This record gives sequence, C-alpha cells and structure tokens, in this order.
Amino acid sequence: MIYHKSRGLKVGYSVSKKHGKSVVRNRIKRLLRASFNELKNNVKPCYYIIFLPRVKDYYSYSVFLKDMKYLLEKEGITEC
Repeated sequence: MIYHKSRGLKVGYSVSKKHGKSVVRNRIKRLLRASFNELKNNVKPCYYIIFLPRVKDYYSYSVFLKDMKYLLEKEGITEC
C-alpha cells in the first residue's frame, strides 16, 4: 500500500502481469475493490491510496479485507 495526503479520497489498484493473465488480474482488482468498499466509510477523505497486492497462488476476499483493515489502522489512515 502506498498513500499520500491530499484534499480528497482517491484509490487505485495496481496488478502487474506477474499475477497471471488478464482474467486473474481482473479478479484480483474486483476483490480489492470489494474489500475497500466495505472499509471506505471508516477512511477519512484526505488521502490518495494505491494498493499493490503480492503475488500468491490463491487470492480471497477475506484475506484482502483483513490485510486492508490492518494496514489502514496501522498507518492511521482512518483518521485525518
């Protein structure tokens, strides 16, 4: 995760070709979007955030959700 202070909330997802073909990369982006949509009410609108997932054999919604929640709380992004 990369973040920078800004005036509004903007989120991006970067999934490289190392993750697999386009079908796999698009699935990863859908999982990332769904995970963040559940947490975005807790994030104050003053950051640009980019999520960069690690290459794994299997990707799941629950793991992304848990990891995002941990990172956002650890970095203090839930408060401006």
